[in-house]
Amino acid sequence: MEHHGAALHLLTNDYELVKTLKENYTNAVLDSKTKFILDYAVKLTRHPSNVDQNDIDVLKSHGCSDLEILDICQIISYFNFVNRMAEGLGVKLESELDKHV
Repeated sequence: MEHHGAALHLLTNDYELVKTLKENYTNAVLDSKTKFILDYAVKLTRHPSNVDQNDIDVLKSHGCSDLEILDICQIISYFNFVNRMAEGLGVKLESELDKHV
């Protein structure tokens, strides 16, 4: 999360936004499209079998095109895959490795 937060900070130059997103994205000041994208990301990550057409319709109603929804789903799924691979293999983050050196 640290390196993603650093990248977002470079992109936005908004430390408070990054901090709030890390702590609890629902407290961040976001446009409705972004909020519903993040809600979808959480649902797809935590309860993938509960995602249904209604979730897609909500994204569309907040301005997401079919191509954007495909991209969003692929990005979320990729990050979930990579994180699970790292966890499953016991990969340590750089900051965790520094603690043991």
